[in-house]
Amino acid sequence: MRRQVAVLGLGRFGVSVATTLHEMGNDVLALDNDERNVMGVASRLARAVQADATNEAVLKDLGVKDCDAAIVSMGSSIEASVMSTILAKKLGVRCVIARANNDLHGSILEKIGADIVVHPEREMGIRTAHSMTVRDAADYMPVGHKYGVVKLPALPCLIGKRLSTSGFGPRGGYGVAVLLLQRKNEVSVSPDLNEIVRDGDVLIVCGEDDQIERLVDEAKRKG
Repeated sequence: MRRQVAVLGLGRFGVSVATTLHEMGNDVLALDNDERNVMGVASRLARAVQADATNEAVLKDLGVKDCDAAIVSMGSSIEASVMSTILAKKLGVRCVIARANNDLHGSILEKIGADIVVHPEREMGIRTAHSMTVRDAADYMPVGHKYGVVKLPALPCLIGKRLSTSGFGPRGGYGVAVLLLQRKNEVSVSPDLNEIVRDGDVLIVCGEDDQIERLVDEAKRKG
């Protein structure tokens, strides 16, 4: 579904969010008070504007109130982050997502009405720490203590083998489930465990970090 999204603040986090949303086909309005930040992203977005996101009249004129969501991504100024969040809620934006620098900042954002508060640095730290355990993962998303969803490229030791014989699935002994199998542009949800892994496949699996690592290590030994 195509959405209208305002991104308030174009630091590294804001630029990443804005460009990704644009690439996904959404209508993105990106604002920043610094002309250099706006010029740096203008060629990659349909609408990037130098404007003060803490000014209610400016946000009204730019149509922020008509957006489906607003992402408050300021990192350097907590005051600006808080003010922009308040204004977005006041204008009636249905979903306001705000970036927090620390726990206190996050608590303030929650209290003033942010629908979702994200902690990018904390989350990246968690992902980095977990990736040390699941060493062959291309990407990692934690979903609980020592438990996560992992993007696992088809390792040489897995190619040509069935998922079941490689140790995946409820009878595999590791408790690691395959959620998705990506093969070129096609994606299979909950693929059959008799599926044979091909070169270039990507597996999205979930389970305990240690169990995923054990499964991969065992597959390498057998491979």
